Amino acid sequence: MRTLLAGMLVLLNLSVTPAVQAGGQPVVVELYTSQGCSSCPPADALLEQLAQRDDVIALALHVDYWDYIGWKDSFGDPAYSARQRSYARASGMRTIYTPQMVVAGKDHVIGNEAMKLADLINAHRSKPSEVELQISRNGSKLAISVKSVSSQILPRKMVLQLVHFDPHKDVKITRGENHGRTISYANIVRTWKQIGSWNGRSTKKLTIDLQGNEGPVAVILQTDEHGPIIAAAQLR
Repeated sequence: MRTLLAGMLVLLNLSVTPAVQAGGQPVVVELYTSQGCSSCPPADALLEQLAQRDDVIALALHVDYWDYIGWKDSFGDPAYSARQRSYARASGMRTIYTPQMVVAGKDHVIGNEAMKLADLINAHRSKPSEVELQISRNGSKLAISVKSVSSQILPRKMVLQLVHFDPHKDVKITRGENHGRTISYANIVRTWKQIGSWNGRSTKKLTIDLQGNEGPVAVILQTDEHGPIIAAAQLR
């Protein structure tokens, strides 16, 4: 518990430190969690702290493989369980677990290891940006622009993904391992879909119709086959 609290303080202290990443690209942190997992609430609390930072895009993906224990996660989606399994295959892992955080699509850490998480975020945000990703919204239209800003050779195939998420919800859990608890959740992913691809060469621009969705969104550029995240941006 002392380590967790110390790590949360580190995350809070970093939240008031200007991002040092060239180009201002935030670090994406994905939390794989479940309302039915008794080990997850500390990780959910960590993600809530991360959600306050401008240099981090913190996203909670609720999996469905805990539902059989006795409580069906109201945010759970088999698509997020499948995404977690794809990360496991890409990194050579044989199992998946909760809570798990994936930092920048590359580094995996147990979700309540706050100090290690803080170190990973700091390491990724100190790397110079290779890609500039800009997004803006005008009514229901989301404009996206992506271009290379580095002489480094980029992966041949990268995918653009659009994420819709809810900033905050409290859930009263009446069964399962967290019976009797009301847990606060942040940045709950509602949809995560691919909207295009990019070869890393010429500037790519596209416009997406959000169909009246006024909630926060993130756009993520990631190497194909669940490789590292190259760039990301969000609109709250």
